[in-house]
Amino acid sequence: MLSSGAMSTLANRTVATVGSGVMAEAMIAGLLRGNLVAPGQVVASHPRPERRDALHGTHGIRVVASNTEAVAGADVIILAVKPQMLAKVGREIGPALHEGQLVLSVLAGPTSVALTATLGHDQVVRAMPNTPARIGNGMTVWYPTPATTAEQRAQAKALLGALGAELEVEDEKWVAMATAVSGTGPAYVFLVMEALIDAAVHLGFPRHIAHDIVIETLEGSTRFAKQSGDHPAVLRNMVTSPAGTSAAAIHELESGRLRTVLSEAVWAAFRRTVELGDQMDAQLAGDRQG
Repeated sequence: MLSSGAMSTLANRTVATVGSGVMAEAMIAGLLRGNLVAPGQVVASHPRPERRDALHGTHGIRVVASNTEAVAGADVIILAVKPQMLAKVGREIGPALHEGQLVLSVLAGPTSVALTATLGHDQVVRAMPNTPARIGNGMTVWYPTPATTAEQRAQAKALLGALGAELEVEDEKWVAMATAVSGTGPAYVFLVMEALIDAAVHLGFPRHIAHDIVIETLEGSTRFAKQSGDHPAVLRNMVTSPAGTSAAAIHELESGRLRTVLSEAVWAAFRRTVELGDQMDAQLAGDRQG
């Protein structure tokens, strides 16, 4: 249930999406589901007529072909294009932006410096959601530029809260770090899920039963950890009796360097995030000079 404060934050405000793909649609669905805005307050731009028809048919929102038409008069602009399209789209919509509009970017890679330079607009929020946002169970870490107002930050908080949990950070580096943990995190979980299902099939379970057992075990364990508030080590010790089955299994996992491999995976994702951001900064700098 959303607070009346969250609802009033976006009352009589127009939200535009530029690049109306999966994540933008998840945000639209969350806003409408939470009654933060009415369908008439949302406008989505997309070049393909069939995609516009689908968005209008599903959500009842306004749809336009032109990005500049979408941002004109919008209070909040959700920027959700592919990162490699930022330079082109930035040149297109930048001149149409004005003081007072908030641009909320969900692009992986581009920093707030790159975004503000490309758009010629400094009231920007850089956010990193993840795929469970599509069902309202996301985790989004976000950073507002110093030029954003308290009202704009409240608008960003309400928008991102419609996707699930959200966390505002003061250091933009944390958004890059979150990309490697919460942003990429579902991939780690799905890989573990897949491996456990395959192991259960190897034991002799039919695949559909293995699937259900593993999914429910993971979901139940997560809820238990969340509600108990205990350290995961405490919870693990609860099911690890001396010389028991869990002790035997954990010995194998530790021998296989599970913790180290997971840590290395997170670091690899972080390094790649920073690398992509640096590449984007260099490309945009080149475009501005060219």
